[in-house]
Amino acid sequence: MKKLSNADRVRVIAALIEGCSIRATVRMTGIAKNTIVKLLEDLGTVCQKFHDEAVVNLKTKRAQVDEVWSFCFAKQKNVKPENWGKLHGDVWTWVAMDADAKLVINWHVGGRDAGAGRLFVQDLADRLSDRIQLTSDGWQVYREAVQRAFGSEIDYAMLIKEYATERAGFARYSPPSVVACHTNVEIGNPESKHINTSYIERQNLTMRMQMRRFTRLTNAFSKKIENHKHAIALHYMNYNWCRIHQMLRVTPAMEAGLTDHVWELSEIAALLEAEEQKAIDGGAMKRGKYQVKNSD
Repeated sequence: MKKLSNADRVRVIAALIEGCSIRATVRMTGIAKNTIVKLLEDLGTVCQKFHDEAVVNLKTKRAQVDEVWSFCFAKQKNVKPENWGKLHGDVWTWVAMDADAKLVINWHVGGRDAGAGRLFVQDLADRLSDRIQLTSDGWQVYREAVQRAFGSEIDYAMLIKEYATERAGFARYSPPSVVACHTNVEIGNPESKHINTSYIERQNLTMRMQMRRFTRLTNAFSKKIENHKHAIALHYMNYNWCRIHQMLRVTPAMEAGLTDHVWELSEIAALLEAEEQKAIDGGAMKRGKYQVKNSD
């Protein structure tokens, strides 16, 4: 089987992280659609593995969390009964961000229910080394999830926004206006000046701008939940390690002390190359053991 060169892989990565669809990437690079999809699957797996190994024991002081809506395979109203429970229809991406380093600490793809919330918040807690101040929106799932994961070892508050009634006509495509905002202190003693969700909400915009699957009011969406997850992992790999934050002037990973340089896209491709080499070496070792066993 013909293998893509590292340069071709970088070209595909560059297109995908800039919001190009799979078909647009095919037209731009001349690489077959199935090859690009397979590369996305492999890259997503490698990026998720790298994130889980590297983004741990964080010295985060303040964090913000939020959920981003998208859909997979079909809009919720069009999902057939035989596909219920397969993450077809509404899909939510739960995201946690370091409010100072702007590092995306973790994410979880699933429903917007208590089970998904508990998994997400527990993963967040497992990656931190110190007590933090956490801010979420008013989604009730967070109360029990934060209490279960952190106990009393956290300063946690909810920022609850009230919105005006959605407007009719063409204006319905614009977000509703915020008419009131108040805070609820849930656990500990959070500093009032740091109770906000502005950074994580701005990150949601970055997510929608740079992943075609999250674009609103278009026909761009994920057909398979697995590829949806792979695209998110690749996006956050680029966001944390390669993309210079305009306010910080360094990448979030640099600001968080996880690396000392701005990563190139070729370094992401090199992660996949290393995993492929491990697989080859592992296969050779297994074949060697099999031959020795047969010779005995």
